[in-house]
Amino acid sequence: MTDEPPLSDEPVDTPPRQPASQAPYAEEATGGRASDRPRSTDPLELGFTPRKPVPWLAPFLLISTGLRTLLAMLFGAYLDKRELQEALDAEVAKQVGPDGGLWLDYVADLGDGFNATYSVAYLLAQRELEVDGHRLPRAQTLVMGGDQVYPSADYEAYEDRCKGPYQAALPDAPPERPTIFAVPGNHDWYDGLTAFLRLFVRTRDRHFGGWRTGQSRSYFAAELPAGWWLLGLDDQSGSYVDDPQLTYFDAVAKRLGPQSRVILAVPGPQWVKAADQPKAYDSIDYFIRTIIAPTGAQVRLLISGDLHHYARYTGPDGRQLVTSGSGGAYLYPTHKLPERIEVPPRDTLARRSSPSWTYELAGRYPDATRSRRYGWGIFARLPRRNPGFSTLLGILQTLLMLSIAGVTDFRSEASEQRLFSVPLVMMVLVTVLAAALFAKPPSSGGKRHARHWVLGVGHGLAHVGLAAAGTWAWLALPFYDWPWPLPAVAAAVVYLPVIGLVASQLVAGYLLIASAFGVNVNELFAGQGIEDAKGFVRLRIDPEGTLTLYPIVVDRVACDWRINPDDSPDSSWLTPATPLTPRLAEPPITCT
Repeated sequence: MTDEPPLSDEPVDTPPRQPASQAPYAEEATGGRASDRPRSTDPLELGFTPRKPVPWLAPFLLISTGLRTLLAMLFGAYLDKRELQEALDAEVAKQVGPDGGLWLDYVADLGDGFNATYSVAYLLAQRELEVDGHRLPRAQTLVMGGDQVYPSADYEAYEDRCKGPYQAALPDAPPERPTIFAVPGNHDWYDGLTAFLRLFVRTRDRHFGGWRTGQSRSYFAAELPAGWWLLGLDDQSGSYVDDPQLTYFDAVAKRLGPQSRVILAVPGPQWVKAADQPKAYDSIDYFIRTIIAPTGAQVRLLISGDLHHYARYTGPDGRQLVTSGSGGAYLYPTHKLPERIEVPPRDTLARRSSPSWTYELAGRYPDATRSRRYGWGIFARLPRRNPGFSTLLGILQTLLMLSIAGVTDFRSEASEQRLFSVPLVMMVLVTVLAAALFAKPPSSGGKRHARHWVLGVGHGLAHVGLAAAGTWAWLALPFYDWPWPLPAVAAAVVYLPVIGLVASQLVAGYLLIASAFGVNVNELFAGQGIEDAKGFVRLRIDPEGTLTLYPIVVDRVACDWRINPDDSPDSSWLTPATPLTPRLAEPPITCT
């Protein structure tokens, strides 16, 4: 099994895509893409270009993502389209299956590399899954829990990384006519929700492959069987819940009562993040305390994505706190999860809050041992997944080496070479400062502690030491004595690739050590781009009102795809050459 998809990531000469509002995906259409099954895996046949996993440590991507995050933080309030959504219909959906119950799927963090994203979409779209002895039919409702696309929310990325794979998994509406709802995550917010609203909040051609879009705003409410309700919040990447949204849910709350039970889908697991950032949970607590609690209704399940794994906390009140962010994005570790959390945290700065309960970590996937073992894969995966990052390290190390060599060599004939070198002091300062800034908390709002600065500066000094060792080795070789500019050419051709690989291993070692202190944990796994260990949660509400959660996972995603010989309208276009083997991350969980 290979790590890269067999389909090309290079641009191809494809016909221009139609905007979503004009695409012929209507269910009644007979000549649209949904009824024209591809004859090969060529992007021209599929109608989209399958993409490789995002190389998260690629230099230009790091810069662009950092700028987008900064702009979202600085100008998010000015780009906020939620106030404008008050002009849209305030719809409340109703979801019920033919037997009076309902099957519902929850998936999040999905729009990354094709192999992982489509493996999950393929499982979601199958008519039935047999998992550990349980026969689980296809769900009538699908909830996407945030970050439907990576790395940024432009329309082409949505087409190639999200809608295209899901269209291929379920090309046409099956008899149960399933509905899709979506919660926007921070990556969906990078363009101010423009592409998200265009894709999921539509008044015409309300189709997403074989699913029908069911919401009229970036947030939603759906009445489910037996007194259950599904509420999806949009808190603008953890900032706040806007007034029109609160007004919408105030109207929904009038239909709730003491017998009502609520599934609350939120963009991030703030109950986990509050362990380091006490105010992270404030907006969720405010919503529950002011909108839901006065009705007497009970929130029985809080579910989110954002962290790319499966985890479940349970408390004495019976509420389940579930993270299910394994829809396609790189794996995030589970071995650093706190075993016990207080929700809401007692040290929150909020003047009012709900009573605190202690929740215990009851389930996770992958398990802690496997998660630690994945961390050691950084040495092999970092240079392979991020060749641009290794190249950048090679350039910096080569400049450092030439600077040190220029200072240590006092021969008169070396003066010409020193004129073309970068001042050593400047290079050392840039290296140490860059490494110190790289040692950051898990979230942009997290506080830097002494350990961040100590580890960051130590990492920078280690690179300076590597450059000194490289200079000693370089001066022992004959290249430096060649006539100028041949030494610079030799350094670029010979020294740079070698030192770039060595420096990448130094970074890998740093990430492994720093993660033990809770620093750069995200980068340790983002740099690896692990596609395996993916999944989603399938929920069942029976007609009597019992809610059962089935956390479905697949240890290895498929990397080789074939055209499906079954040409029925709702069968997947592509099937895995080696069948996927889904299983349960833990036994089914029952809520009443």
